Amino acid sequence: MSHSVPGPAPARRSVLRGSLAASSALALGGGIVGSAAPALALSGRPRAAWGVQTGDVTASSGLVWVRSDRPARMIVETSASESFRRTHRHYGPLLGPGSDFTGTTALRGLPAGEQIHYRVTLADPDDPRRTGERVVGTFRTAPDRRRDGVRFLWSGDIAGQGWGINPDIGGFRAFEEMRRLNPDFFLCSGDTIYADGPLQPSVTLPDGRTWRNVTTPEKAKVAETLAEYRGQFRYNLLDHNVRAFNAQVPSIVQWDDHEVRNNWYPGQILDDARYTEKNVDVLAARASRAFAEYFPVSTLHARGDGLSTEGRMHRVVRYGPLLDVFVLDMRSYRNANSPGRQADDTEGILGAEQLAWLKRELSRSRAVWKVLAADMPLGLVVPDGTNIEAIAQGDPGAPLGRELQIAELLRFVKHRRITGTLWLTADVHYTSAQHYAPERAAFKDFAPFWEFVSGPLAAGGFPANALDATFGPERVFVRAPERANLSPMESPQYFGEVDIDGGSGELTVRLRAEGGTVLFSRVLQPGRVGQ
Repeated sequence: MSHSVPGPAPARRSVLRGSLAASSALALGGGIVGSAAPALALSGRPRAAWGVQTGDVTASSGLVWVRSDRPARMIVETSASESFRRTHRHYGPLLGPGSDFTGTTALRGLPAGEQIHYRVTLADPDDPRRTGERVVGTFRTAPDRRRDGVRFLWSGDIAGQGWGINPDIGGFRAFEEMRRLNPDFFLCSGDTIYADGPLQPSVTLPDGRTWRNVTTPEKAKVAETLAEYRGQFRYNLLDHNVRAFNAQVPSIVQWDDHEVRNNWYPGQILDDARYTEKNVDVLAARASRAFAEYFPVSTLHARGDGLSTEGRMHRVVRYGPLLDVFVLDMRSYRNANSPGRQADDTEGILGAEQLAWLKRELSRSRAVWKVLAADMPLGLVVPDGTNIEAIAQGDPGAPLGRELQIAELLRFVKHRRITGTLWLTADVHYTSAQHYAPERAAFKDFAPFWEFVSGPLAAGGFPANALDATFGPERVFVRAPERANLSPMESPQYFGEVDIDGGSGELTVRLRAEGGTVLFSRVLQPGRVGQ
């Protein structure tokens, strides 16, 4: 089923040309790691060395992010054209050490379905005339007309299992491949960093080749302090592919376990000699603080006390009449990992409050398609030693443990006749498509649905997980390595593509491998409860 699919026609959206190249070159000298231009450094003007990014874009709004190298006032100008002949100015926050010199500015009142060009200026807070060189970016607002269509990409798992930025292969190459596809947005399905995965300067591969990592002090050990978590998020921004991608493609970002540490859950006390801080709740508070500082997320705000965040990870991003994205948080509210055989489990993996929120928002949604962005798969058995890390626990019978909460949700979708739902996830470091149907299931009170898995984007590849028959999954497609932790030099990286046609409303899912190959494609029809 392998074949190549051409990229979008140039007329679909304007593409950044010289301005993006200038921005990328400004950020870090055009390479993996660089330094400031001497004149700019000597002048003492603020620098946006980490590029720009946008997040949670809707038909009328979006968030713009930047990081300075010193105290600065953030100013964003928007325009309908790259020439910036006519601009609208948005005054952002004062960037300082309390936020690790990061900041986000909300843009409101934007025109729907239009390409927005923006540039960020950092000004000396004591002398507004002293400004750094502008950094530019672009994004497209969501359409307000169904006929315009929507196309986005998703994946996850970045800089994991010891495989960081390798300058010998061009860094995180999949980001450049995704940028060239020029999607409307990117859904990052968690494991945005590997805070528990120190990097070595070099690794010898089984075939004798050498993998080389760009290293930083923060990546030399597991993250525990707020400063170390911040350094983990900064690391990915050293890659020129990531910065160029961020300047062109807005993101919807969620977290999973490795933003804190492997397989964590609230209340956990660690038995791990690498950590001096054993209380996972303390680590999670620091990690969520850094996450809120380094990603533009509409429902999160990093508090000025440097200790925690306000808000929540789960949210709905409404992307026009065709699409609502329901971003789930399968970490913050879960119960402890266990064998998963409980006959009564109200907390589950989402928590009672988030489950109630999800039911309510699904009922209210009028979008043709409702993507449930999950940071863990439903029917794949993901172990944590003798316990279960995800939902499925390997028992093919009636729902038990965390499966009870998913059964309740699936029953709700069926009985409320909520149409157009599908599940997207990453986490397991391979790509696959599962179709769930009641006629194959032990639990039968639900409508058929699809779950698509992609990733990793820049991490180790792993063999396919076993399936649990409780919800009747059939593995329609899978591409996975035969041994664990294949480096990106040994196994391709994966990302998925979703293309919703504005005329017919049909949704096409493509599972892609790095290098331009479409491994699998499936067309889903709109207006159905299940597929």
